Amino acid sequence: MEIERDQEIRLAALRDPVAHLAFLDTYEAAAGRPDAFWRERAAASSEDGDGTVRQFVAEGPDGTWAGTITLLVERPSDEVRFGGPAKVEQTHVVGVYVRPGARGTGVIDALFRTGVEWSWSLTEPVVERVRLYVHEENARAAAFYRRFGFTATGERMAVPGNASAEEVEYELRRPGVSGAR
Repeated sequence: MEIERDQEIRLAALRDPVAHLAFLDTYEAAAGRPDAFWRERAAASSEDGDGTVRQFVAEGPDGTWAGTITLLVERPSDEVRFGGPAKVEQTHVVGVYVRPGARGTGVIDALFRTGVEWSWSLTEPVVERVRLYVHEENARAAAFYRRFGFTATGERMAVPGNASAEEVEYELRRPGVSGAR
């Protein structure tokens, strides 16, 4: 487990100028969390975790983490963590961050390829789609998601704590799987 690097990149992400559009957490709240929180977070999202959360990282040449994404496994019977309830077996991308110096270098593409490949590799559950939410004003992120193959589902939800702003749901359907929404 990489507790220190996990904590460091999360705090860096929360200091990013668009963090208010990309994350529901704040730097102040995260920085104040105890070491036990960071240990549990790292353990849960590792290969040794229970399989319901997986974090992927891209490591830079100097050993620092250049970027990260986390995927949550969601089933229709699960309690809703964020967004609408799962209608199918799916994964949910959260915690997307690439350091400014690594942007435009392919890091985000590699992270998403890895996350989507992992999603399709699951056998219990068999994932039908990968979903994510993007703030309606986060045009850069939305453009990447569309370029990667995600499409807007038409589902929208109020941003927690800001009813005047909305998050837009995007999905990537598993190849060869069709299904009604």
